[in-house]
Amino acid sequence: MNKSYEVEYCNLELRFDRRQIRNFIKSLIQVGYSLYWNENEHQFIISIRTGRKLIKLRFQRLGDRYKIVGDYSFKDEKLAELMEKMIGDTRGHAIVKRFKDRQILIENIMFGEIIRMVEITGVEHKVLFQKEPVVTIDEIIQAFKSKRAEERAAVLRLELDYELTVLHDALTAGEEEAVAASKERLQGLREEMLLLEL
Repeated sequence: MNKSYEVEYCNLELRFDRRQIRNFIKSLIQVGYSLYWNENEHQFIISIRTGRKLIKLRFQRLGDRYKIVGDYSFKDEKLAELMEKMIGDTRGHAIVKRFKDRQILIENIMFGEIIRMVEITGVEHKVLFQKEPVVTIDEIIQAFKSKRAEERAAVLRLELDYELTVLHDALTAGEEEAVAASKERLQGLREEMLLLEL
C-alpha cells in the first residue's frame, strides 16, 4: 500500500435503514476489521480499529432511518472501498478527496454517481470528467415561460390553509398521531412552496 494514500469524505448525505447498517457491519467483520458499536435514542456509532487509529462513524437517528454525519479521513484502502460501496448502494451524495503522492483527485458524487472529477497537481487544476446536465437551456427557458408554477402556487396556498386547519383541530382534540401526520404534510407542502418561489 502506498504510504501517502489517504481518502477524505466530506458533505456526506447518506441515509440508511437498520438492515443496511447491519450489512455494512457484516462486511467490515468479513474483511477482518476489529470493531464495536453502540446505540442510543439519538445515534448509532460504529468504532473501527485500523492499525493504531480508531475511526468512529456516526449515524444520526431520523425516525426509523439513519443518516451518517461528519467528515471522515481514511488511510486504509479496504475501508475506503467499503465506504464507496456504501455511497453507491444508498445512492448518496459526497465529496471524495483522494490524496496520493503530490496529487489530489476530487470527485463530486450525487445519487451514487460521479458527476465531476477534478485533478489538482501543485497549482494545476484539471477537470477530468463532468457529467452533462440533464436539463437543457431550452427546457429552463420553457419552465420560466410556463404559468404552471404560478397556478400550482395558488392551489398550494389553499392546501396549506386547509392543512393548518386540520392541524389546529388535531391539536385542540389532543390527537397526537393526527398532529404528527399533519405536521409532516405541512413540511412537504412548505418544501414544495419554497421550490416554487425560487
